[in-house]
Amino acid sequence: MKKLIISACLLGEPCRYDGKSKPCDAVIALGERYQLLPVCPECMGGLPTPRPPSEIRGARVTNCEGRDVTANYCAGAEATLRLAMAEGCDTAILKEKSPSCGSGRIYDGSFSGTLTAGDGICAALLKAHGIRVLGESEIEELEKRGSE
Repeated sequence: MKKLIISACLLGEPCRYDGKSKPCDAVIALGERYQLLPVCPECMGGLPTPRPPSEIRGARVTNCEGRDVTANYCAGAEATLRLAMAEGCDTAILKEKSPSCGSGRIYDGSFSGTLTAGDGICAALLKAHGIRVLGESEIEELEKRGSE
C-alpha cells in the first residue's frame, strides 16, 4: 500500500496552534487506499500545543508575541523529510495556509489574516526534495500523474 505524509490535524489530532484539529473527511477517507503517516512539523520541531500563532516574515518565522521560532519550524520540516524519505513517500497532503504546511498560499506575516503567495517551511523543504505537496482541497489531484 502506498504511503502518504498527512498533516495530523487533518486526521483529527488536536495539534494545531490553538490546541484543536481540522479533520477533513476526504483526507481521512484516503486511509482506505493508502497508509497514512501523520505528522505535525511544528510539534516535531519542539513547539507545544497550544502555542501562539506564527507566520512567516521574510526568511524567519515569528509568533504573534514576537518570538523567532524559525529553528523549531526548520527542525520539524527536517524530521518530516526524514520520515518521508525513510518510508518512500513521494506525496504529502498538508494543511493549507499554515506557516509549516501551506503550499502556494500562506499568511503574510502581519497577523491580519491576509494571504500571500508562498509555501510553509515544511512544504518548501519537501518540494525541494521532489516530494509532491497538495493541500486538503486538492485531494482530486492525488491520482493525477505528470510533472508539476
